[in-house]
Amino acid sequence: MRASSVQGIKTVLHPVSDVEKAKAVYTALLGVAPQTDSSYYVGFDVAGQHVGLLPVGSPAGLTSPVAYWHVDDIEAKLAEVTAAGATVKDAAKEVGGGRVVASVIDPDGNILGLIEDKA
Repeated sequence: MRASSVQGIKTVLHPVSDVEKAKAVYTALLGVAPQTDSSYYVGFDVAGQHVGLLPVGSPAGLTSPVAYWHVDDIEAKLAEVTAAGATVKDAAKEVGGGRVVASVIDPDGNILGLIEDKA
């Protein structure tokens, strides 16, 4: 079996209770202003990494930070990890700009995010 390619963890999303307060902390931590700044999502790009802040209760429903593995073929990777014992939490869906995201739960209950950039 040929495994699909993984590019590494390049995105981490954090649920936050107060976007404005969290934005100030992450701006100070990362030393850059957010590249995406709205009431429903704040995103920072620094050193080849993307750090996103999501309000608690957002459609993503995160309760703890989730690391997203960037992959070349999200459907193939979903098939591989579910065959190995993970369960699908969120099926693959396009979220804009050619980006497709999904998540799975490993046997210990950890959420693993997957991202494929098709554009």
